Amino acid sequence: MQSLAMIENWPVPTAAAAVVTSDGTLLGAHGPTAHRFPLASVTKPLAAYAALVAYEEGAVELDEPAGPEGSTVRHLLAHTSGLAFDEHRVTAPPGTRRLYSNAGFEVLGDHIAKATDIPFAEYARQAVLEPLGMTSTTLEGSPAKDGVSTVDDLVRFAAEVQAPRLLDPRTVLEAQTVVHPGLKGVLPGYGHQNPNDWGLGFEIRDSKSPHWTGSSSSPATFGHFGQSGTFLWIDPTAGAACVALTDRAFGPWAAEVWTPFTDAVLAELGTSR
Repeated sequence: MQSLAMIENWPVPTAAAAVVTSDGTLLGAHGPTAHRFPLASVTKPLAAYAALVAYEEGAVELDEPAGPEGSTVRHLLAHTSGLAFDEHRVTAPPGTRRLYSNAGFEVLGDHIAKATDIPFAEYARQAVLEPLGMTSTTLEGSPAKDGVSTVDDLVRFAAEVQAPRLLDPRTVLEAQTVVHPGLKGVLPGYGHQNPNDWGLGFEIRDSKSPHWTGSSSSPATFGHFGQSGTFLWIDPTAGAACVALTDRAFGPWAAEVWTPFTDAVLAELGTSR
């Protein structure tokens, strides 16, 4: 895909990107796709997928208590537990506000580790990374932000989410469906959004503006971006997913180049089918 070469003009030391379709076909890749990059918050979808495996295995229930009083596993996954961004401090009753929370994912990781009697990073390796052949990916540290991976590995994950083998497709559909619709909140780096929709570990584009995906991305698009200059989006309408990893912290540069890049990818997808 010629559009992927746009990453050569990004103001970053290193960048790699790829596009994979819903049937698992790699349509194109550019840059050092085997290079290991810090994921920052692109860690969250991987952690969420492991949590959903724990749910399907019966280790946890989505609506069992977890985190602050009144909060559940579902609240933690959907950033509605009431926990603050990076502190284990309650700032709102569960289910009333969309408070993007690293602390919530750390509580979730601890909860699953206790339920399975396996450290969360090891559980995620056994449940998700190893079965998908993601041998260059680790989730040591915070399940909110400390993952390290490659474009090659995230292509495998993006293919899995589009055509699930590790989870029941109905579970993955629930993960990309809005939890607690209508809640306002801040999308980090892009300001207040009303509504600020999320699924179970995945951010849902809907009608958010401004946004890190493309102006032509469908409202059904879901995924995540990271403060390390990384993103993964899946657009069910386009029938494809895109991964882009860099080694420059998110900032105005990303907001300037990511949207036209995604629009170019989607345009090329449209003309190639």
